[in-house]
Amino acid sequence: MKHILLFGAGKSATCLIHYLVQLVQTKNWRLTVVDGDRKLAESKTGNAPGTAVEVLDIEKNPELRKNCVSSADIVISLLPPHLHQLIALDCLGQQKNLLTASYAGAAMLELDTEVRAKGLLFLCEMGLDPGIDHMSAMQLITGIKQRGGHIRSFKSHCGGLVAPESDDNPWHYKISWNPRNVVLAGKAGAIFRENGKTCELPYEVLFNKEDGVNIPGVGWLAWYPNRDSLGYIPVYALEDITTFIRTTLRHPDFIKGWQHILALKLTDETAKYDTTGKTLKLFFSEYFEANNLNEQLVKIASDEPAIRQLSFLGIDDDETLINKGMCSAADVLQLVLENKLKLEPGDKDMIVMMHEIEYQLPGSDAIHYVSSSLAVTGEDALRTAMAKTVGLPLGIAAKLVLEGMIQKTGVHIPVSSDIYEPVLKELEAHGIAFSEEHRTL
Repeated sequence: MKHILLFGAGKSATCLIHYLVQLVQTKNWRLTVVDGDRKLAESKTGNAPGTAVEVLDIEKNPELRKNCVSSADIVISLLPPHLHQLIALDCLGQQKNLLTASYAGAAMLELDTEVRAKGLLFLCEMGLDPGIDHMSAMQLITGIKQRGGHIRSFKSHCGGLVAPESDDNPWHYKISWNPRNVVLAGKAGAIFRENGKTCELPYEVLFNKEDGVNIPGVGWLAWYPNRDSLGYIPVYALEDITTFIRTTLRHPDFIKGWQHILALKLTDETAKYDTTGKTLKLFFSEYFEANNLNEQLVKIASDEPAIRQLSFLGIDDDETLINKGMCSAADVLQLVLENKLKLEPGDKDMIVMMHEIEYQLPGSDAIHYVSSSLAVTGEDALRTAMAKTVGLPLGIAAKLVLEGMIQKTGVHIPVSSDIYEPVLKELEAHGIAFSEEHRTL
């Protein structure tokens, strides 16, 4: 009897757990979900036959963690990225395959030789972005190359947004994933290739670019470049490409508003301030004064949409208490976003993805353009589009590995056809399907 072990039952795990519960019942397999919150995990497994829940502090109980891993046939980690390495080392020691939705960092890649030697597969970047973006892009790129095409420009855009019917705030955004990641997005800056030149943007100007794209069926969205696009050029085998950019999509008003958030240094994590007994208004006023930001506030005051956005977040809120002891500005901003921009029970989120490729075919000077776009709307605040698009690729991959349909060894991301073809095919059956548009420029 096959045994699937999942670490993490948070926001992104809901649809994955639902898929795995159905899978183990159909196959007569077993599923164990490990989380620090029993009620949360049990609410998602529903105590279904063939499933079990273990409560565990991942970092403080290494032996119990290893015991969980030892009984599994495959391990899925939806833990915060910094904990993946603990699970990876356990899987290596217990000789178990591992799947994650997070980036394959340097520490994970360093395990490749040993993972191969033990005949194991550590498949990373198997979620939405990274994950579905890689798979759908490679399917498109491979199809063009098979026709002899030469790709000169590649842009890939992805964003987790609020569905239009639930868009009721001046930020045009609600949080469907880790709120800390929203606060810190872009802090590493960005590097990409554009018109044959390597471009580097520091955090301070990252949201000033004001580029955008028209998504079929969705409309115009702004984008800012992701941290490192260049690293994926050789992964996609596009070494001689002129333009290569991976981006994050947001509503244009969000991008403009976030410029003001940066100007007011509200994502700063360094200095700590005592928030005991302080309202949001008092904290912000003291923070702006202490950091000589009042002049910046005067400049922003002439921007009416920006004032609406900042007021919505509570810079004039003299009732809401923070009361969290010593906090950084980023900590307070996170608390604010979690409360002001949360998905309410009846709200729906939306995932939008689009690839844009320009290419030439043999014997012609014509420039061909293809766009491949995806839009998925969640069911509610629990069964979100984010949870669906992050979780289902992991569940499908776990099934394929256990059934022997994926037989790679080593540390990989899903850029080879033996992974992306069957996964994309099943995703389409779950309503996650791309639409293409072709034209000549």
